[in-house]
Amino acid sequence: MAEGWDEDGLRAVRGALHGADGTALLAALRRGHVSEVLQLAGDGVAGTAALGLPGAAQMAATFLGALRERGFRGDEELADVLRGSVGHVVKPALRPLSVDLEMLAMLLEGDLIGSGGRLDLSTGECRLAVADELDTGFEEADDPDRWLSVPALGSRDGYEDMELFIEILGDTALADRLRTAISGRGAFRRFKDVLARDECAWRRFHRLSDERRLGRARAWLAEEGCRPTLPFGGDG
Repeated sequence: MAEGWDEDGLRAVRGALHGADGTALLAALRRGHVSEVLQLAGDGVAGTAALGLPGAAQMAATFLGALRERGFRGDEELADVLRGSVGHVVKPALRPLSVDLEMLAMLLEGDLIGSGGRLDLSTGECRLAVADELDTGFEEADDPDRWLSVPALGSRDGYEDMELFIEILGDTALADRLRTAISGRGAFRRFKDVLARDECAWRRFHRLSDERRLGRARAWLAEEGCRPTLPFGGDG
């Protein structure tokens, strides 16, 4: 597994995305292997390509090649977004929605409370189910034109992320310890306890896990007919 990204590099990518700076994003992406940040930065690259920023079309092509090679869930949906950003006709066309994929992934995989939630189709806001329960002023009636129910799908996908990481780790001794750790109840806690002793491996696992979680959220959203809005004004 490549180790091209350090924490400063990842902060530069995230900072450019949060700061809506497409030029800074393209520069930041040259600091590491794009295969580790495809889902994280893919919409941003598509946004820069749609705007015609210098170097954006080449970066989009690099992302498309890496997505074809990797093939995680959600990668084909992101590839469609990138193809659309450089002028290709993509079908079916998905509705752009200003949604935080990381928050949506948390709802789907129950990272906090395991109870899912709702997605506001008018604003892209993700609401935990418990937030609805505590908000006495929240409208109880379902409005399918506004609200999309987000199920909590459980931890199976997260377990498969651990299995994949062990398979591609490349450190036989650590892989053996992790393989033992994920056997039986308490697998997630034991896996994290073992991995925490190796800071480099810890960072590598979380980059892999984050990419796969974002991809699963993207794929689920596409099944519901939507995609994340392109940043930097790339959708309009």
